[in-house]
Amino acid sequence: MFFLTFAALSVSAKGKVSPVLRVACVGNSVTYGYGLSDREHTAYPVVLQQLLGKGFDVRNFGHSGATLLRHGHRPYTQLPEFRQAMDFKADLVVIHLGLNDTDPRNWPNYGDEFIGDYRALIDSFRVANPKAKIWICLMTPIFHRHSRFQSGTRDWHEAIQKTIRQIAATADVGLIDLHTPLYNHPELFPDALHPNAEGAAILARTVCSAITGNYGGLQPSPMYGNGMVLQRGDSIVLHGMANANDEVRVTFNNVLRSAMTSVDGQWRVAFPSIEAGGPYRLTFETTRRGRPLCLPESGKKAKRNQQSGRHRSLPLQQVVIDSVYVGEVWLCSGQSNMEFPLSATIDSTPLPAGEGRGRALHLCDMSTLYPTDNVEWPLEVCDSVNHMRLLKKPRWQPATAENVKHFSAIAYHMGRMLADSLQVPIGIICNAVGGTTTESWIDRNTLEQKLPNILTDWYFGDYGQPWARGRALKNIAQAVNIEKDGQSQPDLNRTRRQRHPYEPCYMFEAGILPLDHYHIKGVAWYQGESNAHNIELHERLFRLLRDSWRQYFRNRYLSFHYVQLSGLNRPSWPAFRDSQRRLANSNLSQMVVSHDCGDSLDVHYRLKQPVGERLARTALLNTYGHKQAGESPRVLGADLYEGGVRVAFHGIHDGNKGLHAATGNLIIGFEVAGPDGIFHKAEARVEGISVLLTCPEVTEPAEVRYAWQPFTRANLVNGFGLPASTFKIKVSKRPEPWIYD
Repeated sequence: MFFLTFAALSVSAKGKVSPVLRVACVGNSVTYGYGLSDREHTAYPVVLQQLLGKGFDVRNFGHSGATLLRHGHRPYTQLPEFRQAMDFKADLVVIHLGLNDTDPRNWPNYGDEFIGDYRALIDSFRVANPKAKIWICLMTPIFHRHSRFQSGTRDWHEAIQKTIRQIAATADVGLIDLHTPLYNHPELFPDALHPNAEGAAILARTVCSAITGNYGGLQPSPMYGNGMVLQRGDSIVLHGMANANDEVRVTFNNVLRSAMTSVDGQWRVAFPSIEAGGPYRLTFETTRRGRPLCLPESGKKAKRNQQSGRHRSLPLQQVVIDSVYVGEVWLCSGQSNMEFPLSATIDSTPLPAGEGRGRALHLCDMSTLYPTDNVEWPLEVCDSVNHMRLLKKPRWQPATAENVKHFSAIAYHMGRMLADSLQVPIGIICNAVGGTTTESWIDRNTLEQKLPNILTDWYFGDYGQPWARGRALKNIAQAVNIEKDGQSQPDLNRTRRQRHPYEPCYMFEAGILPLDHYHIKGVAWYQGESNAHNIELHERLFRLLRDSWRQYFRNRYLSFHYVQLSGLNRPSWPAFRDSQRRLANSNLSQMVVSHDCGDSLDVHYRLKQPVGERLARTALLNTYGHKQAGESPRVLGADLYEGGVRVAFHGIHDGNKGLHAATGNLIIGFEVAGPDGIFHKAEARVEGISVLLTCPEVTEPAEVRYAWQPFTRANLVNGFGLPASTFKIKVSKRPEPWIYD
């Protein structure tokens, strides 16, 4: 924060003289208000004037097409708006330039001159008014629909942003981030470059907060609340927002930490790790505050304070959370089978969990407010979806019989088993939404860099599953359809400006960003039904998803366990399940099998308890090192053996009766093919860690597959009763070393 000096005076109707601060908004077409139907009232400098009030004189010095670079195709310093801004002798200068420098005529040729040209512009305003306070801005986004996005603009935009940060750190100017508040709102950019009136208002509020330091007062993370569970094992970092330069004092477990809020309103404090337990008391408070200039006040004294710019002490702000626990936190996410509530399952009676019962398992329900059923949403729902108001706000609650009825059955059973096994408080966050696609849960930057084409016209392209695209268009029909030639036709431009939970990036922005980097131990993921039409694409997307979340949660070793699709009469599912099996790559990313729980006619099978407990088992084994937790038999390979085929498995432990048939005496589900690729049913018998196969129809075995039906009755399990996965593998013609391990 800084103390404002006043360089101009205004005279009121009663003849009283009041100081006025001159504010210059310098920039290109975004500042100017290009594309706004009523820019005289909706351009961001106009809205900024309304927010700041009479103590300020805000002027718009934006010019469409202006470049920062003096050798650019339209240098700002050669335009009349620059000369007008110099004559204005502003006390406060906000510069937003650089977007047009991404033109191939500019940055590739003159990028090395950007720092020098920007500093020269800054110095020009200091010459005009040596006391001027100057901010430079990170640029507003350019979205994938821009014609030059993939031909260079995307990469040059990123390079210029880094350069602007460098200038702000070395040129004694403030930095305003105009990118982050708008990056998750492509619907506010009709042409992918210029924000609409709503976007301009967001810019104005962002600039207003930077100028005044008003960020809305003390606001701990929205994830914090009574009954919350904090992750044990590492230092406990708590964070939030407050007004600039406020001191925030945090008391946790009778230990006090304090921090000064940064100029952008953020604060964080860290406490040493403690053992699992609770409840603890957590208190946040501000101990010194100054009222920002644009914060409304009442009374004559308040009005004088606002006009004079003097700060005054205000009453203490305090937030108290009475019951905080320390233990293990897991995020359960995905689509409808993870969303499926306990009350609708076969095993719907809640079971007690852990020592202390209700205190041991704590739930954070972030379920959807607007299910993606086969209906047209009203316009107000479409508007809420566009404003990221899809999910319930985070709210922690104990796992009482009443609370768990409408909570995810799989997430509940996983949490219950973890609480029983670990005997520490368990926190389960669930934000699953039915029908959502893998791509909808990946952050925008990852897709822009790694798979940008999936962002383009998703509603009518080939990337999305036809069912998912059709359902999305049905939901948003009232927001995107227009009359054309007497028939209702989708308007592609309006479609791009209406969002839906299935579209790329949406669920990351609506469901992951609200988690506010909450520290979690791992993820339990159940999704794939809406991507099973394209196995190769899903393999790319799934890896991008894991990397995206590990980066967001700032933990490259974040545990990521997931459920393989169940049995259902959909033709692509056997190959998709096999693909999911191959995606498991380490102890930090393991799969559990569910095909034995499926329903041939209903994707929403009702037997959910085994799946939740299998997720808990894989977490106990692979994340917590509990060797007796058990895992499904994993195929190691196959080789020729005594005229047949020997298939070896991992996941067979001493002390258990090993591989056997879950039902009946015969193991079913194995098939063998020769070089012709035609599969025939094989007879199977167990020998140690292997299954021996014979098939008279195949004299030269080349491939083996198992459970290769959409809805399968394959029944191979191990001593834990855990089923083997669907798989297809080649047969080796020589004995492999793993056979004898």
